[in-house]
Amino acid sequence: MSNTSSQPQAPDPTPSASVGDELELDITNVAHGGIFVARHEGRVIFVSDTLPGERVRARLTEANHKSFWRAETVAVIDAAGERQPHIWGAASVDRAPEDRAGGAEFGHIELSFQRELKRQVLADALQRMAGLDTSVVVEPVAVSPKASPGDAMDGTGWRTRVSLHVAADGTIGPYAARSHRVIPVDDLPLAEHELELRAPLDTLFHNAAKVDLVAPSKGDVQVLVSAKDANGKPKKVPHGLIHEIVADREFELDRSGFWQVHSMAADTLYHAVQNIIDPAMFDPRASNLDLYGGVGLLAAAVGDKFGQSTRITSVESDPEAVAFAARNLKEWAGATAEADRVDRFLQRLLREADAAERARLTAATVVLDPPRSGAGKVVVDQLVALAPQQIVYVACDPVALARDVALFQKQGYQLRTLRAFDLFPNTHHVEAVALLSK
Repeated sequence: MSNTSSQPQAPDPTPSASVGDELELDITNVAHGGIFVARHEGRVIFVSDTLPGERVRARLTEANHKSFWRAETVAVIDAAGERQPHIWGAASVDRAPEDRAGGAEFGHIELSFQRELKRQVLADALQRMAGLDTSVVVEPVAVSPKASPGDAMDGTGWRTRVSLHVAADGTIGPYAARSHRVIPVDDLPLAEHELELRAPLDTLFHNAAKVDLVAPSKGDVQVLVSAKDANGKPKKVPHGLIHEIVADREFELDRSGFWQVHSMAADTLYHAVQNIIDPAMFDPRASNLDLYGGVGLLAAAVGDKFGQSTRITSVESDPEAVAFAARNLKEWAGATAEADRVDRFLQRLLREADAAERARLTAATVVLDPPRSGAGKVVVDQLVALAPQQIVYVACDPVALARDVALFQKQGYQLRTLRAFDLFPNTHHVEAVALLSK
C-alpha cells in the first residue's frame, strides 16, 4: 500500500497557480481527515469530495504552503467505480463547494469501499508512526432496532445526536464543509428517523446560537435550543435527565452530556472492551482504572464482565458526568468515580501511592477513552510508570492512536490486539480498540 501522507522531496519552489485557479488532477490515494491526494508539478494537493482512481477538476483553496496545497472538487471528469450518488443531496458534488453541507464527506463513496479507505488510513498511520504492519479490518456495526431495512445498506439512520447552527436570519442547518456558513437543508439522512422527523428545519430561531437534537434510546427526542450569550456564544441549556440502555443496563446522564453518537456505538464499545481484555491478566482486586470515563459506560463493561467484586476507579474531568458515573456504578462496592484531569490524577497516584497500592496498580487493567487528540506523551509516560498489566485504548482518531502506540512501544508495551469499527458511516471517522501489554 502506498503511503497516504507521502510528500514529494522537492516541490517546485515557484508556484504556477493561485487560490481560485482550477486544475485537472488525478487522485491517487486517501489521506487522514477525509481528503484525497493528487500531485501537480511535484507538489501534493489535498482534494475533497473525490476518491482514488478519479480525474477531477478542482479549485484551489490554499496555495501558500511550500509542501502542499488544498483544493475542492468542482467537477468529476472520470469517475471511480466506487463513486455513488451522494446519500445526502445537500452535500452532493453537483452543488457549488461553498453550498455543500458538511458532515458526510464520504457519502459519495460506496459503503464497503469507505471501510477499505478507513482501513488504509489506520494501517498507514500505524506503519508510519509505530512501524507496525497490521491486518486490521474495519468492521460494520449493526443498526438499531429503530432503523429501516435500507439503513444498513447505505450507512444512514444512525445519528442520535445532531447539532444545527443558526444563521444571522435565524435559519438553521449544518455548517458547510470546512466553514462556518450555515446551509439550509430539508433532510438529515444520517440521523435516526424519529430525530429527523422532529428536526425543526423550516423554523427560524432568532436570538439562538444553536439547536441540538438528542434521541436517547429510552424516551422521546429532545430539541435543545441554546440562546446566545453576550458574546454570541451558546448558553448552557437547562439540565434534564435522560436514560440510555446498553446490554440491558440503564445509564443516567444529562441530556446535553456526552454519549456516543451512533445508536449502536455504546453497545459496540461495551462488548469490544469486554472481549479484548485478556482475562488471564485481569485481577478484580487490583486498582483497575477507567480513564476519561464519562458517565461510566466502560467501567460498567469491565464490572459486568468480571463480577461484583471488581475494583475500578473511573476518572473524568467533567464533574457532572462524574456524578452520573457514581450513580451508574453504584452496584459495585469497589467502584468509585473521581472528578479530575487524567494527567493530574495519575501524577497524584505516582506521588502518593504506598507500596501496597503500587502493587495493586501493577496488577491493574487500565481502560482509556481519550478525546480525539489522544492521550499524549504525558499520560502515556505516567501510565508506563504505573506499569499496569494491560492497557485497553479506545480511540476515535487513527493518527493519535498510532502516535500513542509508538510512545507505549518505545517503553515496552506492545500492541497485542486491534479492532476497528465503522461507527460513523459516510464520514471519514473510524473507531478503534487496542490492547497493549508488556
